[in-house]
Amino acid sequence: MPRIDAFLKLAREQGCSDLHLAVGVPPMLRMNGELMPIRFRDLGDRELEAYVMEILTPAQKERFRDGDDLDFSYVNDEVGRFRANLFRKATGVGATFRHIPAQVPSLESLGLPPVVTRMVDHHQGMVLVTGSTGTGKSTTLAAIIDYINTRRAVNIISLEDPVEFVHRCKRAQVIQREVGTHVPSYAKGLRAALRQDPDVILVGELRDVDSIIMSMVAAETGHLVLGTLHTTSAVKTIDRILDALPLEQREQGKTFLSQNLHGVVTQNLVKSADGRGRRAIVECLVMNRAIARMVMSDKVHQIPSQMQTGRDQGMQLLDQALLEAIQRNEVDPDDAYQYATDKQAFQRFVTDSSLLPRINLAGG
Repeated sequence: MPRIDAFLKLAREQGCSDLHLAVGVPPMLRMNGELMPIRFRDLGDRELEAYVMEILTPAQKERFRDGDDLDFSYVNDEVGRFRANLFRKATGVGATFRHIPAQVPSLESLGLPPVVTRMVDHHQGMVLVTGSTGTGKSTTLAAIIDYINTRRAVNIISLEDPVEFVHRCKRAQVIQREVGTHVPSYAKGLRAALRQDPDVILVGELRDVDSIIMSMVAAETGHLVLGTLHTTSAVKTIDRILDALPLEQREQGKTFLSQNLHGVVTQNLVKSADGRGRRAIVECLVMNRAIARMVMSDKVHQIPSQMQTGRDQGMQLLDQALLEAIQRNEVDPDDAYQYATDKQAFQRFVTDSSLLPRINLAGG
C-alpha cells in the first residue's frame, strides 16, 4: 500500500475536506475550513517526493519531472477517491488532496434554493456556477448532473480536469471525459462533444477565451451548457466573460448573454451555527428582460439593484442570503460577517468584537 494512503485514510475518517502536504511542516488536514496539523514529523523534500511518486503513473512522473504541475484523480479501494494537485515550490514538493465522496449529493441535501432546479430544467442555453477555489462548485455541478440524470433521458457529456464525482447512468447516459487524458483541452473537448449528439454539456472550467466561445456556440445550437468560473459575484461573472472576448466579439457576447444565459449561482461555504460543518450560501441571478437590457446597454453595475427586488423570481444577493441564514440560525454570524459585502448591516450579529472595525474616539 502506498505510504501516502495512511494520511488520506485519516483525512477521510476525520471528515476532512482536504489533505495538505508540504516540505518543512507536518501533514495538515482542513476541517470545517480551517487547517490542523497531524501529529507527525515535519516532512522532508526527498521523503515527500517519494510518497507522491508511489502513486503516479509513468507518464505523470515524466510530466512532473519536466516541471509541470499535475491535476489528477487518485482512487484506492481502502481510502476512496481524491482529486490531487501536485506542484513544486521554493522549498520542494507540495501536494493537495481533496476527498470526493462516493455518493453524489442531491440538490436538496446541499440546501440550494429551488430556483437552481428551474434554471437547469431548460433544454438549451447556459447556467454558470461560480465562486472562488474550494467553495463547492464541483459538488453543486455534480448534484445538478445527478438531478438531470435522474429525470431526463438525455446524453450528458462532462469535461473535467480531473474527473471528480463518478456518475452511473440512470435515465440519462453520462459520458465523463478527462482533460489531459481523453481530450487535450476544454475547447477541443467541446468541439468533439458537438459531434457526439449531446443534450447537456458540462464544462469543468471556462478558463480561456477558446473554451468560453465554444461553450457559447454549444449553448446557441440547442444544448444546455453547465460551466464554472472563478468569480465571486454574478456581476463579476458577466464582466469576466465579456472582458475575455476579443473586442470585435464583445457585442455578440452581450447578445449571447442576454438571450442564452439562464442564470448564475455564486456560492460561498460558511461555517454552520454549531461549528460542525459548512453550509453553501448562494447568490442567484436569473436572466430576465430588465437584466438583459442592462447587459446590452453596458449597465451591468445596475444588476445588483434588480436582483435585490427580484425575490419573486428566485433572485438573491449574497448579503440577503447570509442575513436570512443568520436569522434562521443556520450559520455562524462571525463567519457570515467576513463574507458579507455590506459589513455594517451585519455588525449587530457579530459576537467576536475583534472582527469589528476600531473606532477612533480621539478624533483626527
